[in-house]
Amino acid sequence: MKVFTEQELDKILDNHKLWLSSGGQKGEKADLSSANLSSVDLSAVDLSYANLHCADLSYSNLIYANLHYTDLSYSNLRYANLNNADLSNTNLSNANLRYADLSSADSNYADLSSSDLSCADLSYANLSYANLHYANLSYSNLSCSNLHYANLSYANLGHANLNYTDLSYANFSNANLDFSSFPLWCGGLNVNIDDKIAIQLLYHFVHNVKSSPYTSKELKSLCKLKSIIKQANKFHRVSVCGIIEED
Repeated sequence: MKVFTEQELDKILDNHKLWLSSGGQKGEKADLSSANLSSVDLSAVDLSYANLHCADLSYSNLIYANLHYTDLSYSNLRYANLNNADLSNTNLSNANLRYADLSSADSNYADLSSSDLSCADLSYANLSYANLHYANLSYSNLSCSNLHYANLSYANLGHANLNYTDLSYANFSNANLDFSSFPLWCGGLNVNIDDKIAIQLLYHFVHNVKSSPYTSKELKSLCKLKSIIKQANKFHRVSVCGIIEED
């Protein structure tokens, strides 16, 4: 990997700042691809449009950094602090963001496809319209985040915290939601789920209505319908949770 002295890095950042302010007429766009920037303090630095492809930014401080339209594809951002960073339209495809802090970050329209966000803190983050196709979000904290219109097809959200998350109009086709907390508020409506998730929710609804002494006769009668029980028993974890028997 490329290694830069503090003076060399400062010069690259200064040239990039001049390149941005002059509209590309002066200075030079920062090329930090494959650079070793582990544990470097880049807080509040403007690296918008820079090339950080395959860079090692693990444990780096990027709080309030401007990474708008930056190429961070295949970069290593494990344990990085991206709190309140601007990641809008950023290319983070295939990036390693395990245990990273992206709380309150603006990641709308960001490309996070095939990225590893397991155990990451995404609370209060703006991920509207973000591409999270095939992303690993297992054990991540997405509480109070905005996933409005996000693409989460084939994403792994196992054990993810979705409390107060806005999932409206998000694409969850072929996504894994096992052991996650599906939000039961307005942000959990108009979600584009597939049959697997629909049956998962149906199974829990029918099972709870039938077993609870507090549900009405009308709901219990509805859950006695053979067609509903048949669909509910298609739940992919029925062998673990048990078949719902007909009365």
